[in-house]
Amino acid sequence: MFEAKLQAANVIKKVLEGALELVTDANFECNDEGLSLQAMDNSHVALVSVRLEKDGFKAYRCDHTMPLGVNLGSLTKVLKCAKDDDEVTLKAEDNADVLNLRFEAKNTDRVAEYEMKLMDIDTDTLGIPDTEYDCKVTMPSAEFARICRELAQLGESVRIEVNKEGIRFASEGEIANGSVLLKPTDAAHNRYEAERKSKSNGSSKKPKVKKEQDAEDADMEEDDGGSIKEDNEEEEVDKPAKGSDDEEEASKEPEPESESEEESESKKRKRKAAADKGKSPKKAKKAKKGDESDNDENTVSISVTQAVTLSFSLKYLINFSKSTGLCSHVELKLSSDVPLLVAYVFEQGSIQYYLAPKIGDE
Repeated sequence: MFEAKLQAANVIKKVLEGALELVTDANFECNDEGLSLQAMDNSHVALVSVRLEKDGFKAYRCDHTMPLGVNLGSLTKVLKCAKDDDEVTLKAEDNADVLNLRFEAKNTDRVAEYEMKLMDIDTDTLGIPDTEYDCKVTMPSAEFARICRELAQLGESVRIEVNKEGIRFASEGEIANGSVLLKPTDAAHNRYEAERKSKSNGSSKKPKVKKEQDAEDADMEEDDGGSIKEDNEEEEVDKPAKGSDDEEEASKEPEPESESEEESESKKRKRKAAADKGKSPKKAKKAKKGDESDNDENTVSISVTQAVTLSFSLKYLINFSKSTGLCSHVELKLSSDVPLLVAYVFEQGSIQYYLAPKIGDE
């Protein structure tokens, strides 16, 4: 028996959207590791390989390896009946001739059930050899889709050039020629340099006590074994500062004679909690800002061991780019006389496209 539940229908919808343009009928191979699909288009120019990992499902059960032969067009039509955030359950009995689909809405009690006929598809799984690529490019998936659409207005093919300068997409047509160059970026390095400069220049908003401690730190570097002494001095600096604050507050608002020591300690704890609470949003904002820098959608990284220039059909690349909604970045891998690899890696798995280069198309 096979049963798998996805948290959101939009995942499998987007996976099928890209594969549907290449193949009509295909087998979903089910095993204890997850779901996989591999198929080649009729012209044997492009190949699609889909992998949905077991851990990416909300619930997963597969008693033994079994193929599920489906018509991708029919499956897509059934999935259109589900909202993008509906939970989808796929279920098939051993030697079953139908695939059961169950759509459960998250915000309502709506449950929809469908049955789709399975097919007997006789196909051989192709072995994809491990390849050491000369060039590896990671770029925003939305930018890749945009470039393919724009250059398709000029010609039918695109020339992809990758070197240390960057990656260039060029197309030549009867009405015009065009090219787009993307240079590598390093958001993490830029952020590190900005932080380093900020630290070296110092900040005018730092308290005076902190500056005195920094000066003492510089002096203590020259003294062997000064780290222990430095810590003690810092503690001594902090204590008068706290004491002065208490004395000022005491002079402004004298405590009543009836106030006990426990009440005084309680007030101190409240003041400290209020101060910490006031600081926490700033820390959270800083952390969030750092996360945004790490996940910068405009980041382009390029690794080149040998420059590569190859031409490909834009029609296929536009079909590949329909998987843009799965993740923010796409990975391109190229080597001379080797099919181009276009990979989208997302939380539930991955989808990889392979495209043979055009021969003699300069």
